[in-house]
Parts: sequence; C-alpha cells; structure tokens
Amino acid sequence: MRILLVEDHAIVREGFRRILSDVFQGLECGEAGSGPEALQQVRAKTWDIVVLDISLPGRGGLEVLKDIRDIKPRLPILMMTMYPEDQYALRAFRAGAAGYINKGSPPDELVEAVRKVAGGGKYVSRSLAEHLATNLVSDTGRPKHEILSDRELQVLRMLAAGKTVKEIGFELHLSEKTVSTYRTRLLEKMEMRTTAELVRYAIRSNLVD
Repeated sequence: MRILLVEDHAIVREGFRRILSDVFQGLECGEAGSGPEALQQVRAKTWDIVVLDISLPGRGGLEVLKDIRDIKPRLPILMMTMYPEDQYALRAFRAGAAGYINKGSPPDELVEAVRKVAGGGKYVSRSLAEHLATNLVSDTGRPKHEILSDRELQVLRMLAAGKTVKEIGFELHLSEKTVSTYRTRLLEKMEMRTTAELVRYAIRSNLVD
C-alpha cells in the first residue's frame, strides 16, 4: 500500500507511520509537511490514499483537500483532526473527503479507517455518524459557525489564535482589505459586534489550537 501522510508535525507523522507499518506489509509511506509539498507529491507519484491533517499552516487542510481533488478526483482522502469531530467533518465530506478521524483515536481505529478508505469505502466513527444523522433530522441547536464558508471559518480561527489582519493576509496570500472584509462578514453572520466576541466564541467552541 502507498500512503501519503500530510501533517506539519514530524513527530506525529512518525507516530502514524509506525502504527501503519506494523499492519500493512510492504508499506510505502510518503510524507509532506505542508500543502505545497502535498500537491507536489500527489502530482509526482501514485498513491492509494492520502491521510491529510485539517490544520495545515497557510492553506488549510480543507483547501488542500479541494486542490488534491482537482488534480486526482479518484484519490481517496482520509482527513484527520485534533478538533471535536463535529467541527469540520461535514465540511470535509462536502469537499470530497472519504473519511474523517480524530488524532486521538486508538491505533486500531486509524488502521480500520485507512483500510476502509483505501478500499474505496467511507469512514466515520460511531459518534460522528450519530451527530451527522441528528443534523440531517433537525437544524435546531446547530452552532453558529456552521453557516460560515470554509474561508470565513479559517479567518475566524486565525483571529482567535491572536493573529493580526496583516499576518492573516500574509499567510493566506490575501490583501489586508480582503481580510478586513472577511472579518466584517464574520461579525454580521455571527451577529456579533466586536472581534473580542468572535474570539471568545471560537475558544468556547474549541475552534483554536
């Protein structure tokens, strides 16, 4: 099996690689620490599956997911995250992910997810399946940030992490004016008046590292 691990922390990549190497004989495991590195690897080689961290620096995991889908639409992608599953799972599946798993999951669950996604299936944990089913039945009680676009959510997370408009613009390759426009949209959609309110909401909702 040929697996591409996309994660910006080398120690996490090493841990995942060891877990998978113990199970999949003859494993070829490529590694990438950023979105550009991942796209380069996807173009250069043939992979059976990509395991992609949602919290990459610069272009976030959701954007990299879409880029990979544009390059190789049939390549299965398993998203992984340190955040509660309900925060990004629906967005990931809408963007084309075949599976979604929390980094804190037991090793055997990671193996099961990789095996299922690489085999052409879909993977969700039991708790996530229940959450998704509940949301299909009713919108009542859904968090405010679910109405945000992927880019708006990314800007919200960066604001909550203490980054300035200038820093956000630099990382996302956007002008300061564009970032300010996103902040204004956030305030309108979230029905808040100040950036401080946005930050408090993001922290309460576990949207920041």
